[in-house]
Amino acid sequence: MTVIDNIIAAITPLPSPEARADARAAARRIARPDDWFSKILDQHERIEAAFATLKGAEPGDRPAALKELGALLNGHAMAEEAVIYPTLAAAGGLISADAAYIEQIGLKLRLAAIERLDPASDPFREKLAQLEGAVTHHAFEEENQRLPDLARKASMADQEVATRRFAEEFDRYMRGGGKDAPVEARATLDAEPRTFAAQGDPPPVSP
Repeated sequence: MTVIDNIIAAITPLPSPEARADARAAARRIARPDDWFSKILDQHERIEAAFATLKGAEPGDRPAALKELGALLNGHAMAEEAVIYPTLAAAGGLISADAAYIEQIGLKLRLAAIERLDPASDPFREKLAQLEGAVTHHAFEEENQRLPDLARKASMADQEVATRRFAEEFDRYMRGGGKDAPVEARATLDAEPRTFAAQGDPPPVSP
């Protein structure tokens, strides 16, 4: 781990499995069937399963498993960033929304770094463990506070829009615009790079 990683880990230690389970159970009680909240929780569970599959894969199978995990992480993040966080900010949770955006940027950079590593190497396994820890912490923050706050504070009209738009954005990423989009549109979007690693080096950051 880098010095920065160690500092972050010390400041924001991973919640215990019991705390995570309690937060998710409470979140499930708040979520309504098939609403934006339940869809997010379902996706969190899919992402956890993808991590388990990747960690249990043989080195030769890890690139495909990593691609599946990356698609889920990026599709989930893009849908949240386009729909959920703006809704959270509008409902009075601007600070929480800002923190969530920053965390997602960190997750994308970690994922892009892993995609450059030899899947059979120790650095790959180390960076994957760090990514999983960061994703776990991010999901806990959402399930424990941010999303319950949004469910309590946002109007039902805004939540209905969020449910529809979240599904649209996730579907747009995962299936190239959805089952009703033209075939050529789906093919074009599916062919687009999903992370910085697929496009080359990340853009330079101004000091």
